[in-house]
Amino acid sequence: MMRLFKACSSWSQPWQKSSTRARTLIIAAGLSVSAVVPVYGGITSRNSPSSSKPELITQNKPAELTLVSYAVTKEAYSKIIPQFVKKWKQERKQDVTFRESYGGSGSQTRAVIDGLEADVVALALGSDVNQIQKAGLISPGWEKEVPNNGIVTKSVVALVTRKGNPKQIRDWNDLVKPGVSVITANPKTSGGARWNFLGLWGAITQSGGDDAKALDYVTKVYRNAAVLPKDAREASDTFYKRNQGDVLLNYENEEILAKQKGESDHPVVIPQVNISIDNPVAVVDKIVDKRGTRQVAEAFVKFLYTPEAQREFAKVGFRPVDNTVAGETQKQFPKIGKLYTVANFGGWDAVQKKFFADGAIFDKIQGGRR
Repeated sequence: MMRLFKACSSWSQPWQKSSTRARTLIIAAGLSVSAVVPVYGGITSRNSPSSSKPELITQNKPAELTLVSYAVTKEAYSKIIPQFVKKWKQERKQDVTFRESYGGSGSQTRAVIDGLEADVVALALGSDVNQIQKAGLISPGWEKEVPNNGIVTKSVVALVTRKGNPKQIRDWNDLVKPGVSVITANPKTSGGARWNFLGLWGAITQSGGDDAKALDYVTKVYRNAAVLPKDAREASDTFYKRNQGDVLLNYENEEILAKQKGESDHPVVIPQVNISIDNPVAVVDKIVDKRGTRQVAEAFVKFLYTPEAQREFAKVGFRPVDNTVAGETQKQFPKIGKLYTVANFGGWDAVQKKFFADGAIFDKIQGGRR
């Protein structure tokens, strides 16, 4: 039996105190109506060992999956899950119930490690999934068994300016101009801010500059950031609700969704040298083996790569990984001249050690800001 079909947000408070919302989406076969009720009165223990017995599928017995994801994906999954449930019922004659939990990627990661029994995790950072792997819940090699190394959606860093763009922000180099106030979260506590940091660093090193030039540039940017909110949501609130700053570093998909909801009409600049913000999905091996849900969990993850699901991700601003859908939506997303990934920095373990560990580069930059 296939072990896995494993196909990015912020670091905030622990799960019990976070803004994580959990709900149950119950979808009757063939119907488009869903009932939503609260779930997770507490955290479930994960001490039970994984089952080594073959999984038996009872066609008429309903299956239940728990999806744990980061907040901004909720809009897409509200459309994707009913499609999968209908398809599974047609093909396997089995009803599927989903329990869904959404919140900051970092707090969701800690919740799963602490006992929230997720069958599938869809998170903002590959390093979040790696933490769950290191906790013994996901088997090593999860990213090698599906397309795109487990990456199911993509985005890039966007520079959001004030109306009329009075400070004339056109590219990365404008962030170091005197008098330009930059809003970005703290990469020590925010996953989204880590993507922002890599975007800033790579703007130099991926354009011919060395680490010394990158350090000088990034240090100057953070000198223009008077405050560093703890997570991406707080950074957005600082910019939009408190009216602070001249430019906000944010995910492109967040800005697209905000415009769709009428929450933002600010100009957005997409730098032509940019980081590919890659968002992973994975089956949680220990949980699916314990609960006997591996087959349906793997099928759900596989479904996320289909054109049907990828179109739903694209509708809410994520750059699709399916080539067909990418072609269909190319006018929606500005073309990036030079797109680099976390692999250009040696992967997440190398990034953590070099930039974000105690005493590493970001701490030195912070020391220069004081």
